[in-house]
Amino acid sequence: MRIEIITTPNQQLKETGFGSINACKGMLSAISKMGHAVQLTVCKTCEDLENIIARKPDLVVLAVKYIPIDNDDDIWLSEYFMRYEMNFTGSLRNILEFDSNKVLAKTILQNKGIDTAKYFTTVPGKHSNENELPIKFPLFLKPIDAANGNGIDDSSWVENFPEFEAKVLSLYASFSQPILVEEYLDGREFTVAIISKSNGEFIVSAIEIIPPKSKNGLRILGLKVKGDNTEALKKIENIEILNKVKQLALNSFINLGIRDFARIDIKSNKNGDCFFMEANLVPGLTPDSSYFPRSCEIEFGLTYDEVIKLMLDNALYRAQLSPSISPLTTTHIMADQVSGF
Repeated sequence: MRIEIITTPNQQLKETGFGSINACKGMLSAISKMGHAVQLTVCKTCEDLENIIARKPDLVVLAVKYIPIDNDDDIWLSEYFMRYEMNFTGSLRNILEFDSNKVLAKTILQNKGIDTAKYFTTVPGKHSNENELPIKFPLFLKPIDAANGNGIDDSSWVENFPEFEAKVLSLYASFSQPILVEEYLDGREFTVAIISKSNGEFIVSAIEIIPPKSKNGLRILGLKVKGDNTEALKKIENIEILNKVKQLALNSFINLGIRDFARIDIKSNKNGDCFFMEANLVPGLTPDSSYFPRSCEIEFGLTYDEVIKLMLDNALYRAQLSPSISPLTTTHIMADQVSGF
């Protein structure tokens, strides 16, 4: 099949999708080994997208959710390619909202009876004193839609109202959006890579994440920790905890209506109760470091190339069934060809 991996310069994005150009090149190599004609295209303009439509690939792999356009609205790629009846990887536009809006995902799952950390949202001045807060201290504050630990640091954990006010002001100044405030869960941190296969099976790979201790003695998985790769990723040895984490992640995946793949983050309290935290529907795919491929490697011993092959299984099956995509007659594009840079 003819496949194009679509990305964009991600300096302008709060959410970097599969990751840097190196991550996309890693995927390019893996898809090439599967025997497909594949190219990587970096889109910056509407014309770039129109050129993809003209080339009529059998499948487009969406490495980012949207493309920012100067002086115009962002172009959401899933919505764009659906309009042209072109096969694409990942979830539909309305489902991707659960990735961009943590509160929306938590609300949907709460309404379906799935445990998530207690939360509320705030902006500067909304709460004038501690008594007005819906949840008691300690609390944990972060942006509603920023990924990769953006906005999360030692000061995200607050135990009094002055600290709360300071962090609210800081986050609002940086992100210009309401702040998500959660009860602080004092247990372990987990992440779960889920792949939905064309035969209806799921591959569910769960690991524990152990950040280094911060200056306040807590383990906070923030921007600096993720950037420096100082967190430890470990296999979950306790079968009861493993099954509990996997079931919660899979229930979240299914109830959010996610398609193809996702990474679900889960945290526990000191009693071992597990709670949904957030869903990443375009998970990082940097070889050797991103949580999604590392989860699959740590639990099941899957190689990076095997993970990519599994991630594309559903999308390739859809492409084979699609009557709307006509056979291509253009020249084969070598796997090492990268356009747009």
